[in-house]
Amino acid sequence: MGAAAAGTRVFLEVRRRLQSALLILGEPKEGGVSMDISITPSSLQVKTPEGCTELQLPAEVRLVPSSCGGLRYVPGDGLHLRLQVRAESNAKLVSMFNQSSQAQECCTFYCQSCGEVIIRDRELIRVLPLPSENWGALVEEWCCHPDPFANKPLHPQENDCFIGDSFFLVNLRSDLWQPRPELAPVETCCPSSENHLKLKPKANTKVICKRCKVMLGETMSSETTKFYMTEIIIQPSERNFPIIPRSQFVQSIIAQCLVELSTARSTFRFTVQGHDGKVYILLWILNSDSLVIESLRSSKSIKKFSLLEDILKADSGSAWNAVKVLYQPCIKSRNEKLSSAWESDISIHSLTLPSATCLELLLILSRNNATLPPSLRYMNSFQNLI
Repeated sequence: MGAAAAGTRVFLEVRRRLQSALLILGEPKEGGVSMDISITPSSLQVKTPEGCTELQLPAEVRLVPSSCGGLRYVPGDGLHLRLQVRAESNAKLVSMFNQSSQAQECCTFYCQSCGEVIIRDRELIRVLPLPSENWGALVEEWCCHPDPFANKPLHPQENDCFIGDSFFLVNLRSDLWQPRPELAPVETCCPSSENHLKLKPKANTKVICKRCKVMLGETMSSETTKFYMTEIIIQPSERNFPIIPRSQFVQSIIAQCLVELSTARSTFRFTVQGHDGKVYILLWILNSDSLVIESLRSSKSIKKFSLLEDILKADSGSAWNAVKVLYQPCIKSRNEKLSSAWESDISIHSLTLPSATCLELLLILSRNNATLPPSLRYMNSFQNLI
């Protein structure tokens, strides 16, 4: 997976299901520079007068050198060519909450941002998936008698954890840490002798980490709390809090959500909306079987943000599993018509996250898009990323 000191960027996208790969060799700094390319089953080597780049492949990926074809030059990218590979199938995704191993165990809930303990030593007897958001509308199709579930919300009991698309539902007992919802003044129409609007304080349901003040979730009832998966880490109590860079954690959780939902529901388009109901991003999954292997990831032209510093440090060779998506930002009134059309389409699924996390995700998508070879960054009106 490593790359030696070099001067040429090498970008390899392996498609496991197709057993094929796209190889892009970066454009030399000066035109007309000779390039000697050597491809073996386990490595790639590019020699130029400026130096030598060698890319070692992971053990599960082997190239077929004799299959090289489709060689072409793309301005701004360099040389493109395709070849066959022998790659092991992608390992099955581990569920965000491994039910078989976590049930019957004592678990501790942590704030992912700062490590603050939110729920300590909770024994989980039942860890169950929630039905889809529209399950109530389908009950009439299942039952020949009046809806037996009408006005019966699904609330977890003391030792339950219910899993939604992007959240956990847990029951907070009085002897555990109890988040205190903030009070937010809102304008409500209240009868008065002067017949005008009066400012009345209304309880806010947001659950805030008491240490770092990050929004963790929302209170659903006096005992039930929704925690967003992007904000909480759940670990067996005997384990320590795992330190995971924020951007890496957000990417892995969102990728897992998208893959699991697309597999279970055969839907490949998603809207990402904040807890305030605003749509921030439109996502369209292209594939989830890519392995990207790259050397010389250059970030010199990308403005550094503290959120992304852990990614920007990886300027040497690297390999990672990837979900390839198209995306469109919907902030500042961008793509309003497209967003409205997607929201009214019943085949498109919605993911709800804290609004601040939606903005974090948009920044991560933009940064990842900027690191791709230029020819791979756009498809029609959408931005592409791996």
